[in-house]
Amino acid sequence: MDTNTDTTNHTAANNTEKRPYAVVLYGATSFVGQITAHYLTHFLSNAKNKDGSNVTWAIAGRDEAKLNDLQSKLASKVDTIIANSNDAASLDAMTKQTQVIISTVGPYLKYGEPLIKSCAENGTDYVDLTGEAIFIKDMMDKYQETAKQSGARIVNSCGFDSIPSDLGVYFTQKQAEERFGETCDVIHMRVKAAKGGLSGGTIASMATIFEEVGEDKSRRKQVANPYLLNDDKDAPNVRQDNISKPKYDSEHKRWLAPFVMASINTRIVHRTNQLLGYEYGRQFKYDEAMWMKDGVKGQLSSYAMSAGLFGFATAMMIKPSRELLSKHVLPKSGSGPSKEEQENGYFDIRLFGQTTGNQTINTKVTGDKDPGYGSTSRMLAQAALCLAQDISKDDVAGGFWTPAAAMGDTLLSRLEEHADLRFEVVDA
Repeated sequence: MDTNTDTTNHTAANNTEKRPYAVVLYGATSFVGQITAHYLTHFLSNAKNKDGSNVTWAIAGRDEAKLNDLQSKLASKVDTIIANSNDAASLDAMTKQTQVIISTVGPYLKYGEPLIKSCAENGTDYVDLTGEAIFIKDMMDKYQETAKQSGARIVNSCGFDSIPSDLGVYFTQKQAEERFGETCDVIHMRVKAAKGGLSGGTIASMATIFEEVGEDKSRRKQVANPYLLNDDKDAPNVRQDNISKPKYDSEHKRWLAPFVMASINTRIVHRTNQLLGYEYGRQFKYDEAMWMKDGVKGQLSSYAMSAGLFGFATAMMIKPSRELLSKHVLPKSGSGPSKEEQENGYFDIRLFGQTTGNQTINTKVTGDKDPGYGSTSRMLAQAALCLAQDISKDDVAGGFWTPAAAMGDTLLSRLEEHADLRFEVVDA
């Protein structure tokens, strides 16, 4: 990086609070983008929300007609910005106008890099909802130093991937420290219940990952590494449990099945541990799985889900079957659960922690909307507002962060107050 660019970036970082917008929502006309836009409109215009009265924001995307149509449906007036991932100048013009960018434009492996690059170079904070760990790894490798110099805080995975897991572990460890004077060296996360649908965008992201893994052996090695996102020279090498097939949990008398989001959530949690100076310990172990019922019915469900996930992953790694599924079976991009389905969705995850002194603590994280869309839109919006309003660049410097490491207790409180999430200690 030349001296002139470096000076410009520092100036941009120091003056971000003077930019016309606190937040710009990029990809606003995508399925989750529209939900987020409506949520932000209602949240920021709510008279009871004292923090929202002075927040100026905008919606952005490449299609002016679609943006104008969305703008006409929002409850209050909001500016529009035209920007395209294929046009670096338009991205720079957008990122230079705002403190924080929210990106819903996936698959991120295909479309995400130009915006990360622009934010990193222009000192602009960034949040997204990616579940693509190899994308995050690629971007860290390319833009970590640029973001550190410009002051841009890049915070990936600010939706159901991976806030409930990341902040859930963070909350559990804080509670253990308060109660026992030590953190947990083992935490098991279990999805007790969840109700929600998948959008075409989520499917497209999954397809992109499986395509990469199917075509590149080095990607398979990356995907299998639980410490993929730990970029310190002395990252831990503790063997981590991976629930990839049916397993019986004798302690809780339930069958376990693989959880499709464990591959991103576990990596985010381990990176948080690194960014917090290994407060969880260098021997910390963490795994995720879905709870099924006890008995034959639970066993059959566990085997069925395991086989289904294995079959789907295998099919998506082979080009002919991937194209067949994408064309005739899977949801199309821009589609997703209905508003009623989003409102009636929910999630309940449990975390079971144990300290080195064999003290145990159990917590839960719950949300009362569809996890992938109704809840995700709220988490994403509140993470962006948290960076814009609550987290000083003097306190959290530029670079690639996780939700818990960058925003911790502040974001947790925001989510409880404004996003209908709950973090609680429970008996079991």
